[in-house]
Amino acid sequence: MAASACRELILKAAFMCLLKLAFSYSFRSCTEDADSNHKIFTCIKCHEPDIATIVSDVYPTATNLTVSRSNTTYVQGRSFYHLSNLTSLVLDSNFISKIHKDAFNNLQQLKTLNLSCNNISFLHRDVFSDLHSLTELILESNKLNNTDMFLFSKLTNLKTLDLRRNRLKSFSALVECITNLSSLIKLDLSNNKLTTLNHSHRLPESLASLNLSYNNLHKLGCDKSFLMYVKELDFSDNNKLSSETFRGLNLENIMYLRLRFTDVCVFKLLIYTNVRPWSVDFSGLKLKDSRALSSLCYLLRHHHHKTQHIHNMYLQANSIKALKNNTFCNCPNITGIMDLSLNDMKTTVCLRFLHGQYQLESLKMEHNHLTKLLPCSKTKKLYSLRSLSYRYNRILQVKGFAFSNTPKLTNLELNINIIAYMDHKALHGLKDLVTLRLDNNLLTDVYNDSFEDLTSLKTLNLRNNQIAVIFNYTFHSLSNLTILDLGGNKITQLKPHAFDGLHSLANLYLDRNRLKEIDSGLFGKLHATLKVLDLEANHIVYFREHALSPFINMSRLLDLKLDAQEPNGINLLPRAFFRGLTSLKSLYLTNNHIIGFGAETFDDLKSLELLTLDNSCAGIAQLYPGIFKNLRKLNKLSAENMGIQTFSKEVFGNLTGLKTLHLNRNAMISLDISLLDSLTNLTYIDMRSCPLSCGCQNSDLQNWTLTNKKLQFPYLFNITCQDHPGSYFHNFDTNVCYLDIELYLFSLTFTFTILLTLIPFLYVRLYWKFKYGYYVFRSWFGEQWRRLRDQEEKYKYDAFVSYNSADEDWVMEQLLPNLEGSCFRLCLHHRDFELGRDIVDNIVAAVYGSRKTICVVSQSFLRSEWCSLEIQLASYRLFQEMQDVLLLVFLEPIPKRQLSTYHRMRKVMLKKTYLQWPGSNCSDPSSAKELFWNQLKRALRSSNTGNQEEQKMEENDQRRQEKDMEKGEYFANQTPTDKEEYYLMP
Repeated sequence: MAASACRELILKAAFMCLLKLAFSYSFRSCTEDADSNHKIFTCIKCHEPDIATIVSDVYPTATNLTVSRSNTTYVQGRSFYHLSNLTSLVLDSNFISKIHKDAFNNLQQLKTLNLSCNNISFLHRDVFSDLHSLTELILESNKLNNTDMFLFSKLTNLKTLDLRRNRLKSFSALVECITNLSSLIKLDLSNNKLTTLNHSHRLPESLASLNLSYNNLHKLGCDKSFLMYVKELDFSDNNKLSSETFRGLNLENIMYLRLRFTDVCVFKLLIYTNVRPWSVDFSGLKLKDSRALSSLCYLLRHHHHKTQHIHNMYLQANSIKALKNNTFCNCPNITGIMDLSLNDMKTTVCLRFLHGQYQLESLKMEHNHLTKLLPCSKTKKLYSLRSLSYRYNRILQVKGFAFSNTPKLTNLELNINIIAYMDHKALHGLKDLVTLRLDNNLLTDVYNDSFEDLTSLKTLNLRNNQIAVIFNYTFHSLSNLTILDLGGNKITQLKPHAFDGLHSLANLYLDRNRLKEIDSGLFGKLHATLKVLDLEANHIVYFREHALSPFINMSRLLDLKLDAQEPNGINLLPRAFFRGLTSLKSLYLTNNHIIGFGAETFDDLKSLELLTLDNSCAGIAQLYPGIFKNLRKLNKLSAENMGIQTFSKEVFGNLTGLKTLHLNRNAMISLDISLLDSLTNLTYIDMRSCPLSCGCQNSDLQNWTLTNKKLQFPYLFNITCQDHPGSYFHNFDTNVCYLDIELYLFSLTFTFTILLTLIPFLYVRLYWKFKYGYYVFRSWFGEQWRRLRDQEEKYKYDAFVSYNSADEDWVMEQLLPNLEGSCFRLCLHHRDFELGRDIVDNIVAAVYGSRKTICVVSQSFLRSEWCSLEIQLASYRLFQEMQDVLLLVFLEPIPKRQLSTYHRMRKVMLKKTYLQWPGSNCSDPSSAKELFWNQLKRALRSSNTGNQEEQKMEENDQRRQEKDMEKGEYFANQTPTDKEEYYLMP
């Protein structure tokens, strides 16, 4: 059952990891090292409380994983279960205090586990039980005070165990838990609280290196043969440890024994033990003067292990103040290193104390109190000495011929002193010298003969001095020099022939000086060999275009640094500034304030692979299309904090080789993914601290970062939304962004087209209807006609008369006397409209306040807009309210063609009875007029809604009128059919 559950868990973890691999290439807390092929991952400064969360999305292909400087305190069980391919796991510098016993399960291939610098005070006995392949375990700087006897029992392949800087007290308990580690080679127990080496078990025979320094050992208390297999043994800084504790101890296999700052007497040690003298480090054993050292030499030469040679002699920290001539003449020949560092010596006396040491190769006299080096031309020469170091002294001056006694030196280190003066002939005779270090001194001048004898010199380091000028021919004899470091000085001027003679120079460092310009002629002399040129932090600045490039002839230069020019950067980058650098692979322009980059700035850099532009712009930067058009070999571009707001696809169009792109701390709120799709080899893009918008303009970018399987987008899950505080870029809502825009655009366009087509037609056909509706609405809004409608049976007038002013005589002389004389109440606009009231409101009130509307139709009536409005209002009341309110009176015949223009009038006539005033040519005018007035009065008396009896009366009248018309008499009551119209003419 347990095996089945385990298999199921493994399959589930593998499936989840494959899903992540397929759908995401961003990690919540970690980053993948560039070009590691999904194998090396680093998780720094993570805020998650447990490591399982931090590494949950790391690919199962990982072989190296580092989780460092995080807030995690607990390592959960099976935290790395899905990472079965790990060979190196580093969990250093966290706050881990507890580790679950199953934390490292399924890590059978792990070889290195680093748990240093945590707060671990206890480890379960089974915590390492699954690490069968582990070869290195580092538990340095924790709080362990005890170890379980089975803690390391399963680590059968362990070779290195580092337990330094803990609180271990029991050496016996520790030996018990490592006794079966047959592969263990190195054990470090320094800086613990061990007081004795009492033991109940033996050390593994394989153990070759044991470090017990910085403990509280006051006695050993171990068997005489306990350390018989150890080859390197360190008891340093156990100041209570005495010679007596070593009596009889078997140390015959010791190759290196260090007893610094103990109470051991070296003379007694050599008597009490079988240690070989040349294996002892004599540092810190109180050998203060020449007498003690001479005695030591005599003892070494005449010891029962008689030998004629010693490889190394370490005499550090013995408080030696001076050495007499021939101090070491009685010593066996030293063939390797003599180290006299960390003493109190004030003079070298031209190394006379080394008389007799004809095979010594290296001498170190670092960290002493030397103040000057005197001439040594008359001293016996030490032809065997190849390396000499005077670092970390107080040397102020070097006299002429100071190294005449060591003519075969190949390495001379005079750095980190206070040398202010060096004689012209100080280095005279050093024709074999290969490396000379004079850095970190106070030199102000170097002369044209300072280095003239150094014909074999390959490396000259003059960094961090006070040199202001490089004079002509200073290096003229250094034809083999390949590295010249002049950085960190105060150089303001390079003379025209300053670099003459440097026929092999490959690396030239002039950074952190005060150069204001670059001379093409000066550097051009180095064009055949120079590969690295460092001009960082000088005072180079351009205010106008320069015609010639300072690098015009430097076709072999591979690395150029122009970072951080003082005080405000380069400012203006000339158009052809980099012309000639056809082989350049790395260009650094960080921390400048360049106003702008021209489209042709980088045109000549066809071999460029690395370009850094971080902090190189002043304000908002705009990169022109085609600026990188020739950089097809560029694989890393860093453009952090440049104030970039947008990129166009044309900017990166030709960067087909680009693998790493840093855009951190720019002003971009969006990024077009088509730009990224054109970068076919891109594997890493960093956009942290950019104010990316969580809006629809970035919906494609969000989807792209979560689905792209090739490109790493580091710390994607930590990028917040600047425009939506508290939200994260990786999961902001994009649903509203994926609408079918094409459909919506088609719908809008189609609707707009239809409206443009219909509006003119509707305007012609429905103009008066709209106008009527508008005015009715205004009247309704003013509560003018609502009150009239509610009181339909209480009309104020029997009829409203609509007429044109041209027909006013007929209205006043004919219509008014005949109707008002018959007790009809008429509404006339010039007489009955309310003064001061809007004319439209008056018309609406008149139409709806009268039982009928009489339209006196004539040519003038048809031409009047107000008359047309009045008949329209009455006709709408007729059609929409189904009330018989409209009476048409034609004063004159109206031709069909003319009436058709007023289609609303014609439409009314097709459905309503109308009357025509008898003309003068009528056969019986008086009879016709009488009939006209009777018909009109009869129409006015009828109700608006009507009834069956009235309808029958109207039908009888109509038949009678038809008969009269057949007799030739005037009849003006007519109902048209659907297919024809009748107009009664005089």
